[in-house]
Amino acid sequence: MTNATTRQVPLRWLNYLLMIVVGAIVVVPLFWLVTSALKPSAEIYRWPLTWIPSRPEWSNFIDAWNAAPFAKFFLNSTIVTVIGAAIKLVLALTTAYAFVFLRFPAKNILFLVMLGALMVPGHVTLLVNYLTVSDLGWINTYAGLIVPGVASVLGTFLLRQYMMTIPKELVEAATMDGAGHLRILLTLIVPLARPTIITVAMIAIIDDWNSFIWPLIVTNTVDMRTLPVGLLYLKDNEGFNNWGAIMAGTTMVAVPILILFFIAQRYVVAGLTQGAVKG
Repeated sequence: MTNATTRQVPLRWLNYLLMIVVGAIVVVPLFWLVTSALKPSAEIYRWPLTWIPSRPEWSNFIDAWNAAPFAKFFLNSTIVTVIGAAIKLVLALTTAYAFVFLRFPAKNILFLVMLGALMVPGHVTLLVNYLTVSDLGWINTYAGLIVPGVASVLGTFLLRQYMMTIPKELVEAATMDGAGHLRILLTLIVPLARPTIITVAMIAIIDDWNSFIWPLIVTNTVDMRTLPVGLLYLKDNEGFNNWGAIMAGTTMVAVPILILFFIAQRYVVAGLTQGAVKG
């Protein structure tokens, strides 16, 4: 065995160890969440910890569903997520296309400004967005929930980075054949950029589905609350006495996104690596 091979063996095992540690950090809390959703409240507080419920309490899910209007919360979150993510994706696609394939003044400067906006924490704009939404009369409306967050700088950046790897000759050939920008985008760019598009869509969906602060401050009635805010409503209703129901409610919120992510994970991995070698 050569010296290089000898050095690679410990490094390989170190990589495996790090993957196991990172995987445990991600999986263990999820496992605890799901198992706690099936435990009686007394068993959640038991020490030493019990990882597997002795007697699954499926009634926790029924209690959580009945303690808060989860059907309305799910409807609100679905509307906000589907419409918001769709608008984000369309805007990110068209903006990235413009930055790569169109010529206009100060294009690079505008891109740098956009990247600068990516560095600004979202909470900095909360007050400005709230005052704007209030002036427009959008408090406690779907428009107020969706419109302030439809710009996706990260999505635009990821799509731009991938589009820069597409040979310009393909676009020029399509232009010579009489294709306009919309046709080029839909028939040429979108099929090639499918993994990146799915990645951007997943980022937008997760962001909108899990959003808490903005829906909390822009809605003021229970019937307009989204799921993350609905969990707070559930906790306030149940107090600290029925953590099984609270965990069950949290599980119901997390499961749809987890299922969607597992379905799309191979596209997400490909989308995050595409365009990584060309800036």
